[in-house]
Amino acid sequence: MEKKRPWRFPYTLRYGIAAAIIIVITISLFYPGESNVVTLGYGPFKQLVRAPGAQFQNLRVGRTMIRGEVTFPDRVTAGDDKNKSDKPIAFRVSRQGVDPDPALFALLDAHAPGYEAEGDKSGLAIVMEILTYLILILLMVVAGVYVARRWFGIGGFGRGRHRLYAGQDKRLTFADVAGIEEAKAELKEVVDFLQDSEKYKNLGGRIPKGVLLVGPPGTGKTLLAKSVAGEAGVPFFNISGSDFVEMFVGVGASRVRDLFREAAMRAPCIIFIDELDAMGRTRAGHGMGSHEEREQTLNQLLVEMDGFDVNSGVIIMAATNRPEILDAALLRPGRFDRTVVVDRPDIEGREAILRVHAKAVKKLSADVNLRQVAALTPGSVGADLANIVNEAILLAARRNAEVVEMRDFEEAIERGAVGLERKSRIMRPEEKTRVAVHEAGHALVACAVEHSDPVHKVSIIPRGLAGGYVLQRPEMDRMLMTRGELEARIKVALGGTVAEEIKLAEISTGATSDLNTANRLATQMVREFGMSRLGRIYLSDGQAAFLPAGGGIESRAHSEQTAREVDLEVRAIIQNCLDDVRTVLENGRTALDAVAQRLIEKEVLDDLELLELLEKNGFPISAAARKNLLEQPIAHQTPMIDQITTRNVESPGAA
Repeated sequence: MEKKRPWRFPYTLRYGIAAAIIIVITISLFYPGESNVVTLGYGPFKQLVRAPGAQFQNLRVGRTMIRGEVTFPDRVTAGDDKNKSDKPIAFRVSRQGVDPDPALFALLDAHAPGYEAEGDKSGLAIVMEILTYLILILLMVVAGVYVARRWFGIGGFGRGRHRLYAGQDKRLTFADVAGIEEAKAELKEVVDFLQDSEKYKNLGGRIPKGVLLVGPPGTGKTLLAKSVAGEAGVPFFNISGSDFVEMFVGVGASRVRDLFREAAMRAPCIIFIDELDAMGRTRAGHGMGSHEEREQTLNQLLVEMDGFDVNSGVIIMAATNRPEILDAALLRPGRFDRTVVVDRPDIEGREAILRVHAKAVKKLSADVNLRQVAALTPGSVGADLANIVNEAILLAARRNAEVVEMRDFEEAIERGAVGLERKSRIMRPEEKTRVAVHEAGHALVACAVEHSDPVHKVSIIPRGLAGGYVLQRPEMDRMLMTRGELEARIKVALGGTVAEEIKLAEISTGATSDLNTANRLATQMVREFGMSRLGRIYLSDGQAAFLPAGGGIESRAHSEQTAREVDLEVRAIIQNCLDDVRTVLENGRTALDAVAQRLIEKEVLDDLELLELLEKNGFPISAAARKNLLEQPIAHQTPMIDQITTRNVESPGAA
């Protein structure tokens, strides 16, 4: 049995109590409990001495001050004798300007003979009192600085904020990182150098000083850097780029020096700077827009990266998802001279990542096919997949299940792609009919148009902000798209609003996101992809130039006539797609009615049931859709969410 450690007073509480005690003592010394002391004038004091019945105690007469207490035993404040006021009243009298006064001592001899003389403080006593006050003030300052540093993070400006993970600590290794095999292979050379640098030195070679990890958020850049340190078994310094930048100039540069000084003493080691763009963005060439502290910090980093020996064993790694804004001096050979791209994983990589995260699942059902889960999540990064596994565990626990099943993973995927299911949302019958028609239009167009991704599920159950949605699945991951595939996506996006127009005579506001998707794709086809009658040209987006008066004008790299031609071409692409969609849905009016009615009854249709309805009503189905709907999904032909068409919310696109 593990022995319990004795409870200890927290350090923060200890120092807080000590600071409070010092403050109380200081206040008591500076203001020594004289709040009830009455200050009298010199004349009233002499009258008080003559007053009948006045009795003085502890009367001390000094050269500059008279102090003492007086009581009036015969003075009654109420009719009851118990309330007689015999409590002494403390007083003090200043003698400044009236000393000497021989008549005072004669008066005191007659009426208060018990007085005592009070001498002036000696020089040593005054010095000791001053020293006491100075020591108390110093202790208060020290306590205040400690509290400010401990509780509010103020005061430790020049001190580094890096965290050190020692080589003997439990570390991540390459076995804990999956889905980015090319990046791991690139970094194995760094590990080899840290473990055995002599073979490189003997040949006269040198390892790159800096390795820059570039990739979208969540792809595992930080995890990969930690695994390099764990694989090599060397110390690992971790710090964020924003930790260098403070509001005081020179603080960031001081932290950079401290970091490299400590790293040099612990070499071989790794310095990892996360979010490098926070401190390494391009320096401004003029006063306006420059940031003095950030630029000084960047300059110090550049000097340090060039300053230490090439074979010292200190390797710098950094991560960013915005390499385009980094300063050119950082990326030149001799600094960050190797760039490793950590991209989104393919289906093989996603399956490997899921297997790593699935180790955390205590009980996994036999029906869980991680290959199928990977196929359902194209475009997902490691962080997304980790969240899906965790969400599946939570869903299984919510329904009090003993194992995590495949349906939990499917529900977790839909939650991440569309949102939470809201069965409690009450829809009016006419609104439910409109949503069913809208989603049926999307589904029919997706099944009829060539180059379109087959439908995996159609639902009118509200999720998130969506009133309904259509899940589509590609046959495999795509890196490039043709004009036919882009036009197919535009047609699918327009299928909902055209179905409403055909069956219900008017459209609704639910097509906002669909129109946005169609217009965005058509604009990219014309301006960026060269897929229009304008030819193989690239037209950059116009950027607003702000005038001194506050207005803005649009500056284009092309003429107004070209801009008009672009607009007309975008409209022509969308209109052609609309005509094709309208033809498909008008010819398949019977199938549209049948699918919409089945959605109203069941709310959810899977791919096989959708196929049966379409074939029963004579709807023409594309070869790709028929193939994927007829064949049961196997390991390499499993459904994937590629495009999600929703109502009342912008289509998220790839999951």
